[in-house]
Amino acid sequence: MIPFSTFTLDNGLQVLVHEDPTVQIAVMNILYDVGSRDEQPDKTGFAHLFEHLMFGGSLNIPNYDEPLQQVGGENNAFTNTDITNYYLTVPAANLETGFWLESDRMLSLSFDPTVLEVQRKVVVEEFKQRYLNQPYGDVWLKIRPLAYKVHPYQWATIGKEIKHIENATMNDVRDFFFTHYIPNNAILAVAGNVTHEQVRILSEKWFGPIPSGIKKSRNLVNEPLQTEKRSLTVQAKVPAHALYKSYHMQGRFSNDFYAAELLSDILSRGQSSRLYNQLVKERKIFTTISSFTMGSIDPGMFVISGRLSPGITPEAGEEELEKLIQGLLKEGLRAGELQKVKNQSLTAMEFEKVEVINRAMNLAFAALSGDANLINHESQLIEAFEEDDILNSGARILTEENSSVIYYHAEGLDA
Repeated sequence: MIPFSTFTLDNGLQVLVHEDPTVQIAVMNILYDVGSRDEQPDKTGFAHLFEHLMFGGSLNIPNYDEPLQQVGGENNAFTNTDITNYYLTVPAANLETGFWLESDRMLSLSFDPTVLEVQRKVVVEEFKQRYLNQPYGDVWLKIRPLAYKVHPYQWATIGKEIKHIENATMNDVRDFFFTHYIPNNAILAVAGNVTHEQVRILSEKWFGPIPSGIKKSRNLVNEPLQTEKRSLTVQAKVPAHALYKSYHMQGRFSNDFYAAELLSDILSRGQSSRLYNQLVKERKIFTTISSFTMGSIDPGMFVISGRLSPGITPEAGEEELEKLIQGLLKEGLRAGELQKVKNQSLTAMEFEKVEVINRAMNLAFAALSGDANLINHESQLIEAFEEDDILNSGARILTEENSSVIYYHAEGLDA
């Protein structure tokens, strides 16, 4: 159980406080309700670019990292399809430094043209290194538009193409900032050796004067039900043939998400899992194979991917994968199989809570669902699932007409 209290400032900033006097640190996690799904199709990659720009100086503080490091603090951030998340850790006595830093960059960035050029180059280089110049790196640039035809999940968080970042103007940057980086579009979670009253006073002092903005209504087009299998064959200089198969599934805050997560664990969590045991260890069809859920807020993807053994084509590998899936759905689960993955999931959740920063981060994300107490209910939701729930979820998700497949062929290999 993670106890917490909450309040909302007049400008709309939602604040959550988790008190833990047993630690000597304090953490701040600011979740901005903006991700790559909020971008325009011709201006993608902006949410990720902003993750970088937010460390390039704000209105009154030219260097974010230096004052934080001087008080023994550290920080990081990440962006995905749905959110942009910033977090920092400081000795509890230096918490106000964190409030000073985070409030100033919520107030306004420096909008220094030099910073934009530097970070633009950093992001372009990241795009090239991770997605274009790395074996299999372009998979997510290809599988997303294959699976999504209208929803903005059709492009990766890094962006659809490099030129969108290269062509970003300062006006584009200003518009994006003042549309999304506003108090009423953010959730602040503070945890550690803090008190509710202390956090309330600091929040009023540092964030209270920031004016609320006009929160943009999110009117995303729902992805239509997929009714036929989609596939794409790729030839590239990679070490081995590979298969990537994705299926549409429910979003992160749907109850069915947990059933899909448990099914994914049954398929590929650990060396006793179905996929590893049958397709890697016993039959040697794949050298590696895994399944996972994307965990996106809007309906996302259930993905199975693997690299094939020499002499096995991606198409042949898919046939064997399909036999395994249909066998599981028809024959059901083995005795104790569901409880095993439940126990693994619940244990992982408990271990994650050991770190104070994870508690703050998960608390902010739970609040985004509309019910911050979800953080304390998830274990009960997981425990409640029965075998029929898992099999019914699999029967809905793992169908051929609901799949999008990339057959990744390695150039120069016979099979």
